[in-house]
Amino acid sequence: MDLLKYEMPLLNGESCSLSDYRGKVVLIVNTASQCGFTPQYKGLESLYEKYGEKGLVVLGFPCDQFGHQEPGSSDEIGAFCEKNYGVTFPVFEKIDVNGDTAAPLYQDLKSAAPGVLGTKKIKWNFTKFLLNRRGEVIARYAPTTKPENLESAILAELES
Repeated sequence: MDLLKYEMPLLNGESCSLSDYRGKVVLIVNTASQCGFTPQYKGLESLYEKYGEKGLVVLGFPCDQFGHQEPGSSDEIGAFCEKNYGVTFPVFEKIDVNGDTAAPLYQDLKSAAPGVLGTKKIKWNFTKFLLNRRGEVIARYAPTTKPENLESAILAELES
């Protein structure tokens, strides 16, 4: 399943073709600015800075479906990420990840890598999907999995 076939709007409103990331190792994360896991932005940015030149890209997808923890506008989200965590990786406009209005990208991610007990739902903010250079999901990580704990899996993919 090619998960990099979608066009998605960035926070600034510009359209971004995910196919631009083909050939890279991609970490996709649904994010939120007012969540207990929000400090993971720092770890995600650290991974992006450390391995970006080697072929890693982190893609952030803000979502307000969990406890109304991403209430801001695109401008507010972007300012928050930059000011508080120095985020330089691509962050997209707010999307839904569950239900009838879930973004097609997330429908495909959940089908390709179901959660615990085969659930297709995203349980919370900062669920992470690691894709290989062909745009295929190779792993799904729980919100509690810290970005730094993904380093060995990312390195293995970068070196393969």
